[in-house]
Amino acid sequence: MSVRLEARGITVVPEGARHPILTNATVSLHGGEVHALVGPNGAGKSTLFGVLAGDIRPTEGDVDLDEAPLGDRRARDLARVRAVLLQQNAVSFPFTVTQVVEMGRAPWVRTEHAADDDEIVRRALTDTDVAHLAHRTLPSLSGGERARVALARVLAQSTDILLLDEPTAALDLRHQEEVLAIARRRAADGAAVAVVLHDLNAALSTADRVTLLADGRTVATGHPADVLTARRIEDVYDQPVDVFPHPVTGVPVVTARRPSGS
Repeated sequence: MSVRLEARGITVVPEGARHPILTNATVSLHGGEVHALVGPNGAGKSTLFGVLAGDIRPTEGDVDLDEAPLGDRRARDLARVRAVLLQQNAVSFPFTVTQVVEMGRAPWVRTEHAADDDEIVRRALTDTDVAHLAHRTLPSLSGGERARVALARVLAQSTDILLLDEPTAALDLRHQEEVLAIARRRAADGAAVAVVLHDLNAALSTADRVTLLADGRTVATGHPADVLTARRIEDVYDQPVDVFPHPVTGVPVVTARRPSGS
């Protein structure tokens, strides 16, 4: 499907820094696909994510949304097209879960779409398994519950571009799988979904396309099994691994190779 959001030749040098965080990095998000950004700590994943979101202005390079410069979009118009889930979602006031999810509807205030607010919020609460927490205040929740509420707010924004930065990091196994399933469903409905992941097996089993970053540069982009080979993983992560097909699904599985007896 068509390219919805594209960053080309991105270099980011923070003010006062000597060295760039990103150098000539490129990524394209297509409608109908889950695109995983992977790489070791400090690779530049979250910085590239911020550039795609429009929150970080690159020192060099271009970012286009639907073939027009991303920077030309007004904030409210942008919020109706793309929704962003950050790693940290600090809410210091004792809002209820429902109130937090309702914040995702803010871009649609005083539009014809506002008539659907209640149903969209209800569905977002259900899809992220937090409906039973609707009247709880956010500070009373566990870290994983807060993470699911933050995702519900993003889903309630009702955009067809989703940018999710480590959405599974604080979650247990069941909820990790549910979040990845949500990403797959949104892509199946035509959305362009970008997900920053540390779990290479999640990227292999979930993503349609993967971009591997290292030292602020794009190492490779393509089909997950083509990008995440044993040799490339070992080179980038400096960790010996084995990559073999899962006996049931056939999807490649990555395991760290450990010294015998350890």
